[in-house]
Amino acid sequence: MLSQDIVATDAAAVRRFFELQLVPYQVFNVDGTSQGLVTGYYEPLLHGSRKRTEIYQTPLHRAPPDLLNVELATVYPELKTMRLRGRMSANKILPYWTRAELAKNGTLSGKELLWVDDPIDAFFLQVQGSGRVQLADSKETVRVSYADQNGHPYKSIGRYLVDRGELTLEQASAQSIKAWYAANPARRQELLNANPSYVFFREEKLLDPSIGPKGSLGVPLTAQRSIAIDTQYVPLGIPVFLSTTQPNTDVALQRLMMAQDTGGAIRNAVRADFFWGFGHAAGELAGKMKQRGMMWVLLPKSAAITSPQR
Repeated sequence: MLSQDIVATDAAAVRRFFELQLVPYQVFNVDGTSQGLVTGYYEPLLHGSRKRTEIYQTPLHRAPPDLLNVELATVYPELKTMRLRGRMSANKILPYWTRAELAKNGTLSGKELLWVDDPIDAFFLQVQGSGRVQLADSKETVRVSYADQNGHPYKSIGRYLVDRGELTLEQASAQSIKAWYAANPARRQELLNANPSYVFFREEKLLDPSIGPKGSLGVPLTAQRSIAIDTQYVPLGIPVFLSTTQPNTDVALQRLMMAQDTGGAIRNAVRADFFWGFGHAAGELAGKMKQRGMMWVLLPKSAAITSPQR
């Protein structure tokens, strides 16, 4: 039985619970390898307005009403982790518009949630999935959280620049991408369009700035203790021991994390996105994090796996 009362601030009792009640099992990739990619994400702060102005020209959009979400599990239970997004046209369900198409066809006109002052910051907000916006007109700070997505797969614009020889693989951090974007104004939309995925947001009141945004599990993320995982291999809500290194260093980073989120770029068994928290300092660490790592899931002894522990 795992049901017992533990005082959250009693570190010794918490540690004892995990050591006595749970068993670690190492996570391996399908090909049998034990290492995978560990990246970082954070909750950024953007500057915006409820109205479009000369300064605030880039919209954040709410989910459009013509975006269809089809739950495939009702017909195909084996596809319970998959969802189809699209649009209706002549009684057919077609793929929803890509980022490039949305930039041209005006579908999102009138669906603006807020306006911000920097297109590349707005792009990276979509990559992070949530953030805060400091509003110039009302002097308030609100949270914008993930509402939906257009159904197209996430593609890394850093990889796009690397494949075209614009950056080396070692240079492909968020900071370097932003520098390239600033230095190449004529190619900015080309770069953004390399990622066909487009994320829509909803606004939330920021009642307590110390509490993180909600992840896919529906609970607030905790800085440096929450990770995003691929639910095909690791279930949401499970404790995960992560062994990796600090961003852009060989300094060990080994700690117990909670699998509380997912992401379009998080695809593989040994694959984690490390939540660094809110603000500029967190963003600097998240933008540089592209490490190798290993993972162990912690399961109750009552749910012991019958195959040999690896």
